[in-house]
Amino acid sequence: MRVLAVDPGLTRCGIGVVDGVPGRRLSLVEVGVIRTPSSDPTPRRLVAIEDEMRLWFERHRPEAIAIERVFADTNVSTVVGTAQVTGVVMLLAERRGLPVTMHTPTEVKAAVSGSGRADKAQVTAMVTRLLGLSTPPRPADAADALALAICHVWRGSVQHRLAEAAAAHGTKPSGIPSRAPRRGAAGSVRAVPAGSRATTVRPNPGAPRP
Repeated sequence: MRVLAVDPGLTRCGIGVVDGVPGRRLSLVEVGVIRTPSSDPTPRRLVAIEDEMRLWFERHRPEAIAIERVFADTNVSTVVGTAQVTGVVMLLAERRGLPVTMHTPTEVKAAVSGSGRADKAQVTAMVTRLLGLSTPPRPADAADALALAICHVWRGSVQHRLAEAAAAHGTKPSGIPSRAPRRGAAGSVRAVPAGSRATTVRPNPGAPRP
């Protein structure tokens, strides 16, 4: 299964793509952060995020989309901006017929570290270990996106089996795609210099894809 996961935000939007199935080694495809200047009007920032996000969809052709579910807090402007970016990602996914799943931060922490109360340092350490990275992904938004992708790979497989069982009994499936996951060995990773809007980490060119 190839999952594209998004940690939504207007100023920094974490995005990561991971290949894998439960019980096998996970593989990093690409991770990065889409940035927009706070001085720009919100519509322009959303267009910039949409343009960059579309390139990720086209470049990696994910089979499922995972988005962090954000809860309201005292910073209303942050919540509104996050919700707006979430809407952009959902729109891009729906136009491509891709299933979208929301995961809470607690679900992600529990899936990756075994504890829903894990701090960011613990989550980052586990992401680094699970993906076999030589250095921890930075910034935190990138690590959060990868943790979200890992969570969905593991949870999504279970949902897929439930969907197949539901289909066999004539009930409505969950929408998890039935395409076979890509196979192959994971490649090493390298840092890519920051661009105008995104900083990414990708496997070495020519490395086989799972």
